[in-house]
Amino acid sequence: MKNPIQLKEYVREVIRANRFAVLATEGDGQPYASLIAITPVDEYLILIFATYRNTRKYNNLVKNGKVAILFENRSIKSKSEKEVSVLTAFGQAEEVLIGNAKQDLLAHLQKHPELSTFLLSTDCAVFRVKVEAYQVVHGIEDVKWWKINEMEVLS
Repeated sequence: MKNPIQLKEYVREVIRANRFAVLATEGDGQPYASLIAITPVDEYLILIFATYRNTRKYNNLVKNGKVAILFENRSIKSKSEKEVSVLTAFGQAEEVLIGNAKQDLLAHLQKHPELSTFLLSTDCAVFRVKVEAYQVVHGIEDVKWWKINEMEVLS
């Protein structure tokens, strides 16, 4: 990907292809990773996920909202060759207040209807991540960083 237009298309494709991602948080100096159901809003600008309030993930997010969300993009080129790339979104997660969560909750339910009992639970917290940058990794020597404001120039 040599320009923001190609990157935007790549980000859209990877996020649309993945219903789940790995969320990285930090708490008390200890990194923590967990699998989350993810829903994009505003294409690649906002990512939504949910968690129970009585979890390490929730406590880490409340103390420090800086997160990384990793998406895998795996395609098979031939029977013997796989191409794996990784897209990581970096940003700030904030809990959506109950009164403002309806639209985000509906979007998340639409993408993940099997999670309705969890998402409608009173102990469930909905988070929005405002993405600040993406990192695209195609190999050890092919790593690119893109800030959202650089991507938005061509919108």
